[in-house]
Amino acid sequence: MRATICHLCLQCQPDKGLTVAAQAIFNAPRVDWCRPQQRKRTQTVRKIVLAVLAAVLTLTSAFAQTKRKVIIDQDARGPATTDQQAMLMLLQSPDVDVLGITIVSGDQWRDEEIAHTLRMLELTGHKNAKVYPGAVFPLINSKEEIARWEKLYGAVNYQGAWNQHKIHAPAGTAYTGAWNSGAYRSPYEVPDLPEGNPTLKAETEDAAHFIIRTLHQYPHEVTIYAGGPLTDLAQVVSLDPRAPELAQELVIMGGSIAPQMPMSWETANRREFNFWWDPEAVHMVLHAPWKKITVTTVDISVKTKFTKEMIQQIGKSDTPSARYIRDWADEEFLWDELAVAAWLDSSIITRQESLFMDMDISHTAGYGNTLVWMPGAQPGLGEQQVIVQQDLNLEKFYKMLVELFTRPAPK
Repeated sequence: MRATICHLCLQCQPDKGLTVAAQAIFNAPRVDWCRPQQRKRTQTVRKIVLAVLAAVLTLTSAFAQTKRKVIIDQDARGPATTDQQAMLMLLQSPDVDVLGITIVSGDQWRDEEIAHTLRMLELTGHKNAKVYPGAVFPLINSKEEIARWEKLYGAVNYQGAWNQHKIHAPAGTAYTGAWNSGAYRSPYEVPDLPEGNPTLKAETEDAAHFIIRTLHQYPHEVTIYAGGPLTDLAQVVSLDPRAPELAQELVIMGGSIAPQMPMSWETANRREFNFWWDPEAVHMVLHAPWKKITVTTVDISVKTKFTKEMIQQIGKSDTPSARYIRDWADEEFLWDELAVAAWLDSSIITRQESLFMDMDISHTAGYGNTLVWMPGAQPGLGEQQVIVQQDLNLEKFYKMLVELFTRPAPK
């Protein structure tokens, strides 16, 4: 049945802003009749169609608004590794809107990390994600400072971008991933990448200003996930001390309290790398007025493992992300992936504790160590209360990991 509209009674013209369905109504054949009953019926049909269209648009808008907004702040060693894989999990989640990726030096220097990130985006079908350059150096800490510290207090095995040797797993064997070259590079040196060089380019706006601008644009809607040193966020706090109040929450992978590992490894990981690289930044960030801080420490991360069997299982899928994991992933702890997964689905965490947390910035033997207190025992010098995860549902976590890495990229 075709609708007709009387052009003598209804003074309507096609509207360029209307949907195709509405245009169909307005472009219907027109006849010259003016009987009141027919005119009333036509007006009723028109009202019903417009009401339905309005409802559809409202539902569509509401659905779009259900996506959780996040800024990824990451040191982004590559190819693959926990850094790239954690970012990929967020990009692959259909319920997440990644507003931008900010890159900070840590496991590698910033510019090389940016190149690995851009290439990951190309290989996994996420070319629309924007990447912003963050801090190259810590606020105060330096390679020279750590060399002085080592002469006084002993060796630090893992130093990220400062390392000049291959990195070894707790069992003593070297990681086999392409990232573990053992070569030291200068801060602005970007080598040819084993996974291929990217054609995408990073944005010109720096990380701190992007984060501040976005928090003001979407007040109380944005989670910041920080999977690397906290230098970018310290710069945010310095530039706009009230910006943290505008964030919905802060999710951190970092810190070490009392991990259950071989003794030689336990003693080294009092200085968890993300916090140790820039202790002053951690101190600043943990004293800022965030509404909620959740911390995934080494203690819970070492209960996880990305195994060869899992990598092979994912590699059987022929999606872009699965191929990336198949070609470049290595066996290692799922440090950053767990922080992401717990934010995506809080039921993965089965036990957690509320503690006060800070950083040792004394530049003595404890420099870079994580400090924690039970509520009531803290010194009261501005420390923030944080949620520290303690145990997890491994089966649920691993299932999420496989599902996200094997699905096609969200449209």
